[in-house]
Amino acid sequence: MRIKTFLLTFLPILCLAPAVLAEGLPDLGEVSQADFSPIMEKHVGETIMREIRLHEPSYVFDPEISGYLNRLGARLVANSADARQDFEFFMLRDATLNAFAMPGGYIGVHSGLIMAAQSESELASVLAHEISHVTQHHLARQIGAQSQAQLPMLLSLAVAILAARAHTGGDVAQGALMAGQAASIQTQLNYSRDFEREADRLGIQLLERSGYDTRGMGSFFERLQKFGRLYENNAPGYLRTHPLTTERIADIGNRIQSLPYRQVPDSLDFLLVRAKLKAGEGTPQDAVAEFTSQLHERKSTSEVAMRYGLAVAYSRAGNYTAAEQELVQMPRLKASSAMFELLAADLRRKQQDLPGALKILRTALVRYPQERAVTYALIDTLLAASQAQEALRICQDDLQMYPSDAYVQGLLAKSYAALGMHLQQHRAQAEVYVLQGLLLEAISQLQLAQKASDGDFYEHSQVDARLRELKVKQAAEAKPKKQDKQDKP
Repeated sequence: MRIKTFLLTFLPILCLAPAVLAEGLPDLGEVSQADFSPIMEKHVGETIMREIRLHEPSYVFDPEISGYLNRLGARLVANSADARQDFEFFMLRDATLNAFAMPGGYIGVHSGLIMAAQSESELASVLAHEISHVTQHHLARQIGAQSQAQLPMLLSLAVAILAARAHTGGDVAQGALMAGQAASIQTQLNYSRDFEREADRLGIQLLERSGYDTRGMGSFFERLQKFGRLYENNAPGYLRTHPLTTERIADIGNRIQSLPYRQVPDSLDFLLVRAKLKAGEGTPQDAVAEFTSQLHERKSTSEVAMRYGLAVAYSRAGNYTAAEQELVQMPRLKASSAMFELLAADLRRKQQDLPGALKILRTALVRYPQERAVTYALIDTLLAASQAQEALRICQDDLQMYPSDAYVQGLLAKSYAALGMHLQQHRAQAEVYVLQGLLLEAISQLQLAQKASDGDFYEHSQVDARLRELKVKQAAEAKPKKQDKQDKP
């Protein structure tokens, strides 16, 4: 679903948001800046993010890439003035150069921007800038400043702003504004100059405190500005929502000049993520040829990243033996990464060697216990190898630490299903739907759990209690919709 369909789906939700959020909030009639509270920001952000995960085709569920972005982001956030704010960084597979911040700490990055960054400090500079928009609540202040507007209109404006941020969809953004009767404030689509300067200033501070090269911001933004001048009618999306003036570039340069010079090498993860993205472009044959050429001509400073990219390209092309031969080179190059182990295990699986894949992944989990991608791959491979009991144990242990991980919750449901534990299967699947915001589907799963012939009295009682809880929640959310229909002439 592209952004236009997304907006058509999401606008009615936003218009109902005031009533949904009424519990625990002041009476919302007209909205001031203060009324667009952190609670509301979080709710709006979660709702948008839920729709993106479920329906946006450019959204990428790649635990390796999202894991890297979130580690990079966490390093920056740890040095921000508002480290208590939760953040989630995600990627959209889109060749355009763009990144955008949403309410609630959700920050999206286009794959094209990652590829355009010539250093990790340049990529970090964009994330630092977007983090600053969130910590300073710029979107909330931008919306809340319309103090005489009704909340549905303001939330429609929020969607229009985010549409422009994510896809620079002028017509779609305009449609969202009209739907919210907010055409008169269309100029709010772009961050104000004051907001941009504030995000620049705080972003530079984040880079400095986090140990990155602050010149990365200046060099990347200067390249964007030059690109925008050369291709005025096809300027990068980032420039359309984050206008780069000569004055702003000069201000960034002046701030950077006052800081000590710091040369920061790129992390291996940054190089590997870019290589993986590059290897996924075009046909597998073209990708193999590209990486082979770069290795032979020594066009890259990182042989490790080039060999990893070539291995990914070979895997895409179905040449698994050649891919494994590239990975064998890594110890010689004194390089180690969970991404190598994950690719090696995937190659074993593609060759129907599940025991070999499990051996690699069990070792990888010991070496990289915090890598979510390794945990996911191990559980999934255990299920494929009909070792559901071990998969179940790992899921249960993992959910103690990460209770909101919908993917592991889904693997838990699959583990129960493989073991013939139908009550627990439906109960676990219900929690997947709860995490995805699909209450009706969750209720349906719990009703199936009630009918399951297995399970003891205690387990059935837990299902009954959870079902009552979700029905109350669903009724509370359905009430505004019913009222909305009654109010229509």
